[in-house]
Amino acid sequence: MFNNIYKDKKVLITGHTGFKGTWLTAWLLKLGANVVGISKDIPTNPSMFEELKLDEKIKHYLEDIRDLNTMTQIISDEKPEFLFHLAAQPIVSTSYNDPIETISSNVMGTANILEALKISNHKCTAIIITSDKAYDNVEQVWGYKEDDKMGGKDIYSGSKGAAELIIKSYYHSFFKNNDCNIKLAIGRAGNVIGGGDWAKDRIVVDCMKAWSQNEVVEIRAPKATRPWQHVLEPLSGYLNLGAALYMDDSLHGESFNFGPRAEQNHTVEDLLMDLSKYWDFKNVNDAYKVTGNIPFHEAGLLKLNCDKALFYLKWQANLEYKDTIEFTSEWYYDFYNTDKNILDKTLEQIEQYQSMAKNRGLKWTD
Repeated sequence: MFNNIYKDKKVLITGHTGFKGTWLTAWLLKLGANVVGISKDIPTNPSMFEELKLDEKIKHYLEDIRDLNTMTQIISDEKPEFLFHLAAQPIVSTSYNDPIETISSNVMGTANILEALKISNHKCTAIIITSDKAYDNVEQVWGYKEDDKMGGKDIYSGSKGAAELIIKSYYHSFFKNNDCNIKLAIGRAGNVIGGGDWAKDRIVVDCMKAWSQNEVVEIRAPKATRPWQHVLEPLSGYLNLGAALYMDDSLHGESFNFGPRAEQNHTVEDLLMDLSKYWDFKNVNDAYKVTGNIPFHEAGLLKLNCDKALFYLKWQANLEYKDTIEFTSEWYYDFYNTDKNILDKTLEQIEQYQSMAKNRGLKWTD
């Protein structure tokens, strides 16, 4: 898997205590990497990171990426061979309540990581994660390609678009030079679901919390459609990109989209109905109720074109919609209703994901 490139390598993850960061940490540990993490705090309660007791298995810094001196010190001291930058303020509703926090984290935080890498200038392969929200959403019905215009009509999207400009300028100003030892690439993906997410304002999180207490979830926009993607999908893309960039200098400075299969688009009501089947509800009305069928205006569903990842990385999404539902529901069900070790459950799902990809003949599993 990934040509065994991560085995015994030192890998630094920013945002390692978050939902995606925790899954990436667990996967890299499974691959034999020595993981170092930087996060400013434990972002949720419960916390997947704490439930998996990953602080006992990695070198764990609780520091803010907006502190340039500290980032420079850590990166210069640790000299990671790989760096995955995931740390960000990820909640759209929070960006409206506290725009400066969002901008400073997502723009200046990213700039600080790049500056710290520039100062250290040790041999490092860096994957900088932004978002599909970085694209200027002009309501086109086809998927956005990597060379489409960056933009953003809200603070969160604007912060991601701005981060992209900072990354591009750092690449051309410093990292493109022949005497620079840093290689970087950008990964872009949309929202994800999966076991272990407890962030606010997430429909799956609300369901799992309610169902674990035998409560009914109220939904107001049952016809809202989303491309439901399991967290392991983009992470497989990031890991593939890191491994490919490590071997191939021609990918230096490139950006790649990682999105789900086209048939992953389902309504909120479909999602809840399918998730509830794994929770032994005898009547779906016991799982959720519609409190108002508000017409949902989709401003051109933000879809990604992933042809570039397929061409250069041989990467394709692995899971079907039913697999995404099964993975997500079973993780939460085991967490809330069984005595199963949740780290074991997480690693089992990673192993199952890898096996399914191999059995489906996906080239990136070589």
